[in-house]
Parts: sequence; C-alpha cells; structure tokens
Amino acid sequence: MMKDTNFDQKKAEAFSASMLDVLNKGAIALALSIGHRSGLFEAMAALPASTSQQIADAAKLNERYVREWLGTMVTARVVNYFPDTMIYQLPEEHARALTSSGDYNMASAMQFIPVLAGVEDKLLESFRNGGGVPYSEYPRFHEVMASESDQTTVAALEPFILPIVPGLKERLETGIDVLDVGCGKGRAMITLAKTYPNSLFTGYDFSEEGIEAAREEAKAARVTNLRFEVRDAANIGETEQYDLITSFDAIHDQADPAGMLRNIYKALRPNGVYLVQDITGSSHLENNLELPAGPWLYTISCWHCMTVSLAYGGAGLGAMWGEELAEKMMV
Repeated sequence: MMKDTNFDQKKAEAFSASMLDVLNKGAIALALSIGHRSGLFEAMAALPASTSQQIADAAKLNERYVREWLGTMVTARVVNYFPDTMIYQLPEEHARALTSSGDYNMASAMQFIPVLAGVEDKLLESFRNGGGVPYSEYPRFHEVMASESDQTTVAALEPFILPIVPGLKERLETGIDVLDVGCGKGRAMITLAKTYPNSLFTGYDFSEEGIEAAREEAKAARVTNLRFEVRDAANIGETEQYDLITSFDAIHDQADPAGMLRNIYKALRPNGVYLVQDITGSSHLENNLELPAGPWLYTISCWHCMTVSLAYGGAGLGAMWGEELAEKMMV
C-alpha cells in the first residue's frame, strides 16, 4: 500500500486527542449515572464542603466506593477538591444540572448509557445477522424512560404542550375522552387525570411491565378517572371513541407505525385531536450535522428504538425518522 503523501499529522493527533476525550466522557457518564441512582448528588447538594466519610454517611453508602467515585468527579471538574483539608464540594451551579433542584437533571439522563451498554452483545448479533433486540432485554428501560418523560413531557404538559391546541384545556376541564398510545408507565395520563377530573383517560402499551407499573402508580395517586391496558398500538380496534389521542416519543418505536397512525385516525371522533410529540431532527442525515444531540439521538435509535421495532419484524424507523417523513406519514 502506497503511503498517502497528503497525510496530515496534526489532524491525526488532534483526532486521537478527541477520542481520548470521548473515552473520558464515557467514563464520566457512567459515574454520573451512579451519582444519581445512589443519591450522592442530592446528598452533596445539601452538604457544605465535606470529607468522603461525611458524604458517604449522608448518602448511607460505603466510604471507599464514594471516595473512588469522587476521584472521577474531581478529575472531571464536576466536584471541587481541597487537598489541604481533604474535603469535597459540589458547586451550586453544577448541582442545578445534576439534581432535582434544576429544570433538567442531566445525571438522571445519564442512566441511559449503562442501560444501552447492557445490550451490546445482543445488538452485535443483530449487526451480524439482522433482526433486533426486544424490549425484554432492557430490564430498566421503562424506569429510566419514565424519569426522562417526567422532565421532557410531564413537566411540559401544562405550560407548553396543551396550549398548542386552542381551547384544549377548556375541553379537558369540561370533560372529554382521552387516549395515550404507547403510554409506558403512564405518568402523563396520571398527571392529566389528577388535573382534569371531569375527563376520562386511557393508556395503551404493549409492555406488560409498563402497564403494571402504570396501574400501581395510578393506584398510589388515588386517581379513578383512568385505566391502563396492554394493547398493541397498531391494533387499537376502536372507532370514534376519543376526543383527544396523544403519543409521546412513541411512533418511531412501533413495529407498524403506519398501522398505528391509521388506527389512531379511526379511533378519533369527528373534530377529535391527535397530539403527538417526537424527536426533533430531519429525515436527511446531512441536515442533522449541526444538531447538538445528533450523535446521542442516532445512538439511542440504533441501540433501542430501531432495533426494538426490527425485533418484532417492524419497519425500524428509528428515533431519527425525521420531520419530513413524519409529515408525509400523517397526511
């Protein structure tokens, strides 16, 4: 093989450095997930600068593990360290992005990294042989997705999502029939059912695990104007039953998204409304080069959304099906 005389050594070194940065940030993401799940960030946010033992005690954790985890946080510049006194401090500005005190908890979102990594062997089989990885291989996905939905969907319902449709809040207050297709653990419907007691709410999802969790949360919330059922979104089997149908981040996961949309249309009453929220982006890769979360969205699509659909012989749209295709399918 002839040597490329145009080889740019500086470009190669810069790329290698960027790959080391990726490796470090992947490790940081894992540590951030542990910080969230263990309660370490919440504990540190409530403490003054403290020793590793004090932090471990506050979080009810083992000090040796906490101390090593703090090593990641300090070298990642997430936590401040004062070597003279061997104390650690989570700055308030960082705490707002890593705890429930801010608008969006990034540490909670980091849970997706270990969840997706857990199916790597199964996904590799699909790379080699086709097919896909079914929902059953993602034991914590519904839990993590519910936490994400709390931040991106449930918290946005009243201030941003419902006002998109003129007069919708007033109709909900008077009383209408509402269906959420692909409801997962049902957080959106539970929230709406509590807010609008005169309306009746239904949630469908083909995951028995998700529906069982939804029923338990509804029972704990003591809301009675809703029900949850295990049902395939492409086989709703109802005609003119609902005034409002919603789907939040759900269409692209389906085995038969076109069938799902046909059934939703059929299940709507005359003058009914279909309110859909899905991933931002274009159907064309070249248009997503400047999308801030582009690599993340294509990754979660490959590691979950697309492969789950393919596992059931589906279309495999993936999270990045894009606005252009979405508009075409909904005409």
